[in-house]
Amino acid sequence: MQKLKNTASENARILAQYINPEENFDVINKTITMGGRHAEFFFIDGFVKDDIMEKLMEAFIAISEKDMPKKAEGMIDLIPYVEVNPREDFETVVKDVLMGMVCMFVDGFATCFSIDCRTYPARNVSEPWKNRVLRGSRDGFVETIVSNVTLIRRRIRTPDFCVEMTSAGTMSKTDIAFAYIKGKCDMKLLAELKKRVNNIDVEALTMNIESLVEVLLKGSYLNPFPKFKYSERPDTAAAAIYDGNIVILVDNSPAVIIVPTSIFDICEEADDYYFPPLIGNYIKITRFFISLFSLYLTPVWVLLLANPQVVPAWLRFVLVDEGASTVPIVLQLIILEFCIDGLRLAAVNTPTLLSTPLSVIAGIVVGEYAVSSGWFCPESMLYMAFVTIGTYTQASYELGYAIKFFRMVFVILCGFFSIWGFIAGNVFMLLCLIFNRTISGKSYIYPLFPFDGKMLLRKLFRLRLGKEK
Repeated sequence: MQKLKNTASENARILAQYINPEENFDVINKTITMGGRHAEFFFIDGFVKDDIMEKLMEAFIAISEKDMPKKAEGMIDLIPYVEVNPREDFETVVKDVLMGMVCMFVDGFATCFSIDCRTYPARNVSEPWKNRVLRGSRDGFVETIVSNVTLIRRRIRTPDFCVEMTSAGTMSKTDIAFAYIKGKCDMKLLAELKKRVNNIDVEALTMNIESLVEVLLKGSYLNPFPKFKYSERPDTAAAAIYDGNIVILVDNSPAVIIVPTSIFDICEEADDYYFPPLIGNYIKITRFFISLFSLYLTPVWVLLLANPQVVPAWLRFVLVDEGASTVPIVLQLIILEFCIDGLRLAAVNTPTLLSTPLSVIAGIVVGEYAVSSGWFCPESMLYMAFVTIGTYTQASYELGYAIKFFRMVFVILCGFFSIWGFIAGNVFMLLCLIFNRTISGKSYIYPLFPFDGKMLLRKLFRLRLGKEK
């Protein structure tokens, strides 16, 4: 793209061809005289506050001819604002204007002075509804990347903490930031991530972090176990950075990506560390066993129904008469899996005032009539209710769905192949865990393999933080 001219009106004319202020009502072109010279301003109305522009204009109009510098460096010092950057070509100027900066042309300078006084519309910092904690900080990320970086930097006060900014999308120019501590993170992985972002060939990251993940991730998408950890909590992101991970922030997204992540990292939650070690371990172990029960409860039940002769006397209550219901047990469980997802989607799209009564109607009335009509047996409804509760004990949606997919595979295999199907399902799940790789190419089940006893103990149990000097 062409270089700038040393005439403000000519630069304004060329820039207007790119951003069309006559066709866009929110693109403002302001003309003033400062120090006896003609000056042109371009900015987007919604990104710049009126009081800031008024103070800038007052300062510019008050400049006398004798105060006007001869070089662009002197003009930068004369502008009464902190963040001012010189631009030499129209491509960068167009990008700055569309990002919300104020761009100023002044006669006699073949330079655009980009003033970063933008203020993005943003909601208040509040606790995320998904990653809530019983005790701990109540702040959460918002959709503005600068605010999110500030929330992390507030918790990390070492000079080795770095935040590098880049962008992706030929049309969207979405801001992407990499936050890490120099000397603790994997610098080779960081260089590789930046290289992949710079090589992204897409028009826009329309779905923010998910769009970025899909273009960063190489290889097959068939493995259901998540390769990334998402978080909306600044304390979780800061803790990950202290551990040597890299946090990727994307503008317009209230969540960040933590890499690299193993299965043990994804299972961790903030509540594990906001309580004393004994309570933290109890919460961690409880969540682990509930997740394990939600994975194996219905497949083992199907397995026991297929082999009633091996069921001990104290466990005979789990056996049911499959002839009492018109739908086979395996099919009942698969149908209920889809019904639960249907209820979840309906709850998301239902107006808030109606969500509670409709959930009651769907959960109680529909469930009651499904049993009374003979379609489903009460036991399948009970076990699926427990499975649903167990799914929500995991903060990671992706891990919850991975457990769900394997549970459905287990149910189908146990229904058709009995014990051999159960064994095959477990082998398949273990292979998915073993052959899965983090984005850095390392083992997904580290520190179990390769084995690191000290790190494994730290991942499995809540230990005391720090020691006396």
